[in-house]
Amino acid sequence: MRVLILGGDGYLGWPTAMYFSNRGHEVAVVDNFLRRKMHMERGTDSLTPIASLHQRIQAWKEVTGKTITSYIGDLSQWEFTNQVFAEFRPDAIVHYGEIPSAPYSMISVQHAVQTHQNNVIGTLHVLFAMRDHVPNAHLIKLGTMGEYGTPNIDIEEGWIEIEHNGRKDLLPFPKQPGSFYHLTKVHDSHNIMFACRVWGLKATDLNQGVVYGIETDEVNIDDRLLTRFDYDESFGTALNRFCVQAVAGIPLTLFGKGDQTRGYLNIRDTIQCVELAMLNPPKDNRMRVFNQFTESFSVRDLAYIVRDAAAKIGIEVEIAHYENPRVEMEEHYYNPTHTN
Repeated sequence: MRVLILGGDGYLGWPTAMYFSNRGHEVAVVDNFLRRKMHMERGTDSLTPIASLHQRIQAWKEVTGKTITSYIGDLSQWEFTNQVFAEFRPDAIVHYGEIPSAPYSMISVQHAVQTHQNNVIGTLHVLFAMRDHVPNAHLIKLGTMGEYGTPNIDIEEGWIEIEHNGRKDLLPFPKQPGSFYHLTKVHDSHNIMFACRVWGLKATDLNQGVVYGIETDEVNIDDRLLTRFDYDESFGTALNRFCVQAVAGIPLTLFGKGDQTRGYLNIRDTIQCVELAMLNPPKDNRMRVFNQFTESFSVRDLAYIVRDAAAKIGIEVEIAHYENPRVEMEEHYYNPTHTN
């Protein structure tokens, strides 16, 4: 298959590109290096050394003999997006090409607008390019479990049957996002749902939990193929931050009570879910939704797991509670449905 990876220089995009290339697919990646630029803006960087995309692609060619094509440009620019789809004509599009940070989107009006411009407009351009050039292609879009928020009911996979005044219908599950970033994902879901219904496009929305890990079979081939490990306040996950704090001898920063609960999955599971979705496209034009995670933990659970793991290698770790800078429920019900 011809597979187009949007955001192919990113934490998930680059390992996914190698994974599909290694399995004989014809792979192209699209990126505008915005993630790298945002880290420069914030004065942060990946803990793992990251080669340039050109160096990564060259290294992949050297060690495997396989070619990955690159398109450098901005999906929020229609002319560029249109050209990529007209030239490559993908069978499947894996869409990681979005700003992935709730804290970053909340810094200022400029950061909120930038997140919406990049994420929502970029995805709209992808949908129009699919309609115009590859209407039979399959879009696999990376959503987030954060779209749902923390409702006091079980979270279904994208759709919920509602009975009201004696009538029933299958409707989109209500969304209660907790940041401007999460709102962009909700807007994306609505736009994709509309495009599927009106234009007959095929799409799978993968509402993903928090991803951890940096190792895949392909990443482990050569250090030049490493992916990101971020631990900063904008792009680092709580788990990554705890691991770095433990090794550095800094008390683990637990915000609030620590009962905030989320779904988690390893990077290998993420890529496998994407592959399963790609190889089994929807049979109709209703946007398909999967909730993608393997386990759920509270933030406090994660802190204890890291503390106990550190103790096994002789590192003593303290846990310190701080006032929560986020406006979020710290004690809540959390029971999402997910397809294994």
